Amino acid sequence: MIIDPLKVFLKDWALLTARKDDKFNTMTIGWGELGTLWNKDVITVYVKPCRYTYEFMEADDYFTVSFFDEAYRKDLSYLGSHSGKDEDKLARTKLNAYPIENGIAYKEAKLTILAKKIYHADLCLDNIPKEMIERYYQNEAPHRLYTGEIIRIYE
Repeated sequence: MIIDPLKVFLKDWALLTARKDDKFNTMTIGWGELGTLWNKDVITVYVKPCRYTYEFMEADDYFTVSFFDEAYRKDLSYLGSHSGKDEDKLARTKLNAYPIENGIAYKEAKLTILAKKIYHADLCLDNIPKEMIERYYQNEAPHRLYTGEIIRIYE
């Protein structure tokens, strides 16, 4: 399957999923990159510290990013607007999670990327344009970026 790296996050969205102990949490993401770093194929995602998924990303060395057809847009919208801290939000969707080696995938996903974290950093407000600070960071801390080496792609 070929994905368009310039539209796959912003226009199509994706689910970012990470594990902690015997649980997992997922959130819809609209920001990310696919590329190369240190001669490795990588994926980079962004999570604000106030998001429940943040503690899962901090707890595990692996994460998955899953992409879906337009038919699942309503499910992704729900998962992006509700917290797994408050409810079993996945149960309110048509999506079915299943374990893979070092991660979680979804039966309905057209593509899932398993990545191992190789870098993380917090975005620095000093380096962000003022208009972006006003738009995204008035009341919340900046995102933490996570770059993961792509270990496997499930289609």
